[in-house]
Amino acid sequence: MLYTTYDRVDGTPRAVDWGNGTSVRLVVAADGRGYTVTDTYVRPGTSTPLRFDRHFESCYCVEGGGRVETADASYDIVPGVLYAPDLGEEHRLVAGPDGMRLICVFNPPLTGTETHRSDPDRPSGY
Repeated sequence: MLYTTYDRVDGTPRAVDWGNGTSVRLVVAADGRGYTVTDTYVRPGTSTPLRFDRHFESCYCVEGGGRVETADASYDIVPGVLYAPDLGEEHRLVAGPDGMRLICVFNPPLTGTETHRSDPDRPSGY
């Protein structure tokens, strides 16, 4: 049984400030589950270009909101919405005035200490 809490992970190397927010990695590769689960906070008003070439990602909004933009469309994100970009799909995550909190799953799993580049002109990913 894997059992943990946000408070156990927050403040460890698995709690990463990635520039436009924070990501607390609750389940990582070393836990042997084959996926990662994060509790991710996106700071209000930020805009983050992203592309994950090695990881599938699914994000479920639990608080706040904003939007995710692709080359073809823009999707509103509010509590209860899940978005999952295709592998290698460039997308931009834009937080609203209250920021947003996402529960995210990555496959294959993250080691837990990855972080994003802070370059507004290039997508960041792991």
